[in-house]
Formats: sequence, C-alpha cells, structure tokens
Amino acid sequence: MPETSASRPASTILLLRDGAKEMEIFMMVRHHQIEFNSGALVFPGGSVDAGDQEIVQRSDLYSGGDGLSEADRGFRIAAVRETFEESGILLARAKDSGAPVDAKRAGEVADAHRVALNEHKISFLSILADNGLQLALDTLVPYAHWITPEGMPKRFDTWFFLAAAPPDQLGAHDGRESTDSIWLSAREAVEGGESGRFKLPFPTTRNLIRLAKQGSVSAALDHAKGMSIVTVMPVMTKTESGRQLRIPREAGYDGEVFEVGAVG
Repeated sequence: MPETSASRPASTILLLRDGAKEMEIFMMVRHHQIEFNSGALVFPGGSVDAGDQEIVQRSDLYSGGDGLSEADRGFRIAAVRETFEESGILLARAKDSGAPVDAKRAGEVADAHRVALNEHKISFLSILADNGLQLALDTLVPYAHWITPEGMPKRFDTWFFLAAAPPDQLGAHDGRESTDSIWLSAREAVEGGESGRFKLPFPTTRNLIRLAKQGSVSAALDHAKGMSIVTVMPVMTKTESGRQLRIPREAGYDGEVFEVGAVG
C-alpha cells in the first residue's frame, strides 16, 4: 500500500437556487490539467490556507461566527473565499449596514480583485478590509464531512456546506482551475454521471443523490440543519470487477458498500 499522506483541511459549498422546475446547484468542470479530479464536475471549493487563518483572527471581517471554534471558522472562511475565487459569487455583508452584498456589488468586487486574488497578488483579507465587507459565515449550513481514504497520495479532510445562492449572483468559472460552469438539478447531474456526460467523484455523487430528495432550497437547508453529521472516510477494497468502497451506513447515503467501477 502507498504511504499514507496527511489529510489537508478543505471546504466546498453546494450553492442552491430554486429553478423553474427543480432546485438547482452551481457546479464547475475542473481543468483537465489540474492534478486533483481533473475534468470532473465538482462544487466550488479547495484547501484551507494560511490567509484564511489570518481572517479567523479578525472578527471584524466576518459575521455569524458566534459559537464556532477557530477550526470551524477556518473551514467556512475557506469555503466562501474559494467560491469567490472560482465563481465570483460572494457570500458577504456590508460592514456598515449589515445588508447582504447584492449582485451588482459582488460583480464590482470580482471585477476589481478576482484576477489578482487568483494570481496571489492580493489577499482575501485585504479585499474584505478595503471594501468594508464581512463574510456571512452563518449562511453556510454543514452538510457532510468526508476524509480521503488512507493510502491515497493526496488526501483531504473536507467539510461540505449548503448555502442559498445570493439573488442574481449567477457565477462564472475562472478559466484557470475550471473550464465550464453550470446550474443544474441534482437529478440531472447524477444522470449525467451515469451516462458518461459528466465525470463525478464518488463523494460528489453521493451528496447529489442525497440532495435530490429535497424539493426546494428552504427544504434542503432545513433538512441539513436537523442532520447529525457522521464523518465518512471510505475504505477501499479491490475486487475482481474493480473497486468497492465501504462507508458508514449511519452517514445517511442509502447504503454501506458501493461498487465504483474498474480499477483505473
């Protein structure tokens, strides 16, 4: 077995909106040259970094963090930052009024700073401070906690959050880490994974299947708020036909053992 690497803290957000017929989720196609999950259809997200930890220490730069540990705040701050970097969608409030950042203001901030942020020429902390913004940490609802199986060369300790997409913030991929973006229902995404239209990582698929049971954004958020989250670290076994993943049944993914296809 390969030497197990330590898992890196990471966050991802399932941004939700009510569509004409079904609830929709914002998803992106990762660039084919990206090392991890290249070409996959994923939710916005990424690793918690040192800059996120600096914001944790600046309570004037976020709201809704009461009762959360520093680690929990770090996960949520990273989730909001990564979502802004990758989609331009900003879950924040004006510091002076407490009003949610609207689509026009989010667009202005993205146009002014998003490229520089992605090129590491400016910090997210500076963007927030200079624009009088506070991250809206309480808009994120914990939904799942997955840790990459032992034995994998690149491992993540990832929190999944649900959040209602701010009105009229439509999102757009950055052209760097992601090459396409789409709003679609959980059902459409799962069906696309089954048909081969989309490449879906296993945790993404399981969370989409679970989310597809909810008919609206409010129902999904209410369901998540009432959930007891069980950490999932799949145990992978090679079989004659491919690979088998075992996860805790109590995690709420309609099963315990899943066949995940041929060994790649």
